[in-house]
Amino acid sequence: MERRPRSLGRPHPVGLRREHPGQDRPLRLSVPQADLGSFWPSAFALANPPSKPKGRRAMTTTIAFIGLGNMGGGMAANQAKAGHTVLAFDLSQAALDRAAAAGCTPVASVAEAVKGADVVITMLPAGPHVLKVYSEQIIGAAPSSALLLDCSTIDVDTARKVAGLAKEAGYAFADAPVSGGTMAADAGTLAFMVGCDEPEFARIEAALEPMSRATFRAGDHGAGQAAKICNNMILGITMLGTCEAIGLAEKLGLDPVKMFDIVAKSSGQSWSTTTYYPWPGPVPTAPSNRNYEGGFAAAMMLKDLKLAQDAAAKSGASTPLGAQTEALFQMFNGLGYGDRDFSAILQMLRGKLDDLPKS
Repeated sequence: MERRPRSLGRPHPVGLRREHPGQDRPLRLSVPQADLGSFWPSAFALANPPSKPKGRRAMTTTIAFIGLGNMGGGMAANQAKAGHTVLAFDLSQAALDRAAAAGCTPVASVAEAVKGADVVITMLPAGPHVLKVYSEQIIGAAPSSALLLDCSTIDVDTARKVAGLAKEAGYAFADAPVSGGTMAADAGTLAFMVGCDEPEFARIEAALEPMSRATFRAGDHGAGQAAKICNNMILGITMLGTCEAIGLAEKLGLDPVKMFDIVAKSSGQSWSTTTYYPWPGPVPTAPSNRNYEGGFAAAMMLKDLKLAQDAAAKSGASTPLGAQTEALFQMFNGLGYGDRDFSAILQMLRGKLDDLPKS
């Protein structure tokens, strides 16, 4: 993976649908024969590193920001804080109001946002939205000199298709998904994984800087999305393993807080343990201390796991742990807890879903 040296000498940690199952899908294991409690069948980002000083800019840039949800709202606000003119659009009036309060200029349409933009940034729910917005509303409406950056998490094929459309129309484009979750989006400390033409990377890195702690060029178009879904598959698997171990420790009479003290300095240590421990107490900033509110929603983790399994099916990769993790998060979401932080799956494994309110 290629990484560009940064002038401020900051560290560079990586925080890092299938709508119709196909016959080429890797074999999915059944749920293990474990007591998951009394229930019936019916996502992060990652670290929240400290805020960093932002570099000064010689001139103001006009940025069109499309998609002001949980992640996009904070990202757009940081562009405005950096002194840029941010023309913001979202289908939600409440999101537009929050953007206005953060220093952005709300507009009535995508076309109005992009017509004079130097940079266009999109943060949209899924691949079909990205393809539709770029093909029908951005390409041809934005100046051909504009830099187009899609920060959504989508499938690799769609990212490459949009890149092809943009390049054919004369635009520079990058897929630049993020890692870090809502707290990092608000703080401007996200990690960006970029798929782009190498000569464009310096320009892309500069455009992302107000929102970023670390920006990596993963490779050519689509490589950013590949890095994101692989990273989040690791995250889902390690969180599930951490939750299973906590449940086992509890059954064996070991205090989960004491387990944290031991594992955090032993071979079982992981980001899911030391930064995002799913049991309240040891990591004060973890969503487990807020009844699993905020953070990285389980529904978003499921989305990323599905993207990983789709990619595995198409590429012929064997990902049995990824498939098992997807199955369990599918169950957890099906029970109605998709809006809770993904670490709340601990309560399903403990058989304590009655203690976990649904929002």
